[in-house]
Amino acid sequence: MLGADVSLIKEGNGPPLVLLHCLGVDHRFWDFARPLAQDFTLYRYDLPGHGAAPMPNRTYTIADLSDQLAALMEKHAIARAHIRGISLGGLIAQDFAARYPERVDRLILVDTTPRYTDEMRSMWAERAATARTKGVAVMVDALLGIWFSQPAIARNDAGVAYVRDTLTRCSGEAYALACEALAAADLRSGLGSIKAKTLVICGDDDIPSFLDAARELANSIPDATLKWVPGTRHASVLEKPADAIALLGRFLQTK
Repeated sequence: MLGADVSLIKEGNGPPLVLLHCLGVDHRFWDFARPLAQDFTLYRYDLPGHGAAPMPNRTYTIADLSDQLAALMEKHAIARAHIRGISLGGLIAQDFAARYPERVDRLILVDTTPRYTDEMRSMWAERAATARTKGVAVMVDALLGIWFSQPAIARNDAGVAYVRDTLTRCSGEAYALACEALAAADLRSGLGSIKAKTLVICGDDDIPSFLDAARELANSIPDATLKWVPGTRHASVLEKPADAIALLGRFLQTK
């Protein structure tokens, strides 16, 4: 089991909202969401080997990451929370909501999937090998083109600059271990058991498999709604943070 000995960053007042970041970055991904701290208590932490979190000494699964979240909530006396995750964080959020339903109030899934296509599973193996042998930095330019629209990259928006810098410094082994966890994940069987009211968010210019996954999540989770973020790719909420905050605020404040 992954340990709960990571720093949990707490900010704000109100109902708990846990924010789970994506592959290769850290808890600062969610800095743009700080305005939500006026109405919610935000909780963030770094996933294994990312940011300041210790490197795991073994391979792990998405279920292990969900169990780590449960242990963190137990340690910090968070009985129940809204859970929001993007990409890798979104898989953790799905699994957590299916296996720990009593701990989830509302669920927000951003640019994520319950299972990667066979083609993408092969891609994860290739990325893991590259990360271990050459480092993550050699992939950054290609990854930015997946995460952001070309206009955002050309402007070097703050989100783009943050992702470029963080990916460049990401540990190759940490990245590879996460790639392998993503490749192995298949959460489809648990979607129907998710009880939480759910918002699925996706950039409308994300790659086709994520567009399909967004529709699958919305159709498979009993109480789910799908919203698109126009003109964005995989890091939709980071490219258009105002839109993302507005979507989340309306969702969490609606009965």
